[in-house]
Amino acid sequence: MTVAVILAGGLGTRLRSVVPDLPKPMAMISGRPFLEYLMDYWISQGVKMFILSVGYKREIIIEHFGDLYQEIPVKYVEEVEPLGTGGAVLLASQHLTDPFLLLNGDTFFKAPLSKLVQFHEQASSNWTFSLFRAEESDRYGSFEIEANGEIHALKSAKSSSGELSHGGVCYVSPDVLSQSGFMLGIKYSLEDEVIPKLIADKRKFFGVEFNAQFLDIGIPKDYLIAQSIIKK
Repeated sequence: MTVAVILAGGLGTRLRSVVPDLPKPMAMISGRPFLEYLMDYWISQGVKMFILSVGYKREIIIEHFGDLYQEIPVKYVEEVEPLGTGGAVLLASQHLTDPFLLLNGDTFFKAPLSKLVQFHEQASSNWTFSLFRAEESDRYGSFEIEANGEIHALKSAKSSSGELSHGGVCYVSPDVLSQSGFMLGIKYSLEDEVIPKLIADKRKFFGVEFNAQFLDIGIPKDYLIAQSIIKK
């Protein structure tokens, strides 16, 4: 059974000017929360359960989705205090034993799940990123990556136009986290602390490129662009 963990607990401070009263994943597009579009797509790809990591104004998300969405079970991991992306993933995945899908709650990338899983298994990967070619320079992080897709490091600088960047969709084997040495309930950054340590520990990280639409609603300009694209 494919489980998707969605990081939906951020403060969304950059989006407050246009979405002042909602958690970022609940920003409305054509009368529906962005998170519904995200979940609809991954249900179509075969996801059978969602775990939503919620924090800021979490009651809005919980009340909207409840325990079932489109006949798919929904569970929640609540951050009483902000745990950062790393702490949220550790908490949400603590009881999972099979590889799971990890999604950002404010981005939408139409990566095909079957191809992502196939690549992950064939590469014997611990953690597989879906990648896209970033058109904007200095917006998204990039990777030191081999021709076979193996990732050796996250680059400290932002990407240049045309470089491979993270599409907000990962496939993760949970033992890489349970054996990481990081403690539950502590605030960690996934990008700055958890992943660099795991790479240093010689865990196998890979990335696979997909030629698919990438949407990010993190800032007002992109939120407005996403509205017009999703309507179509």
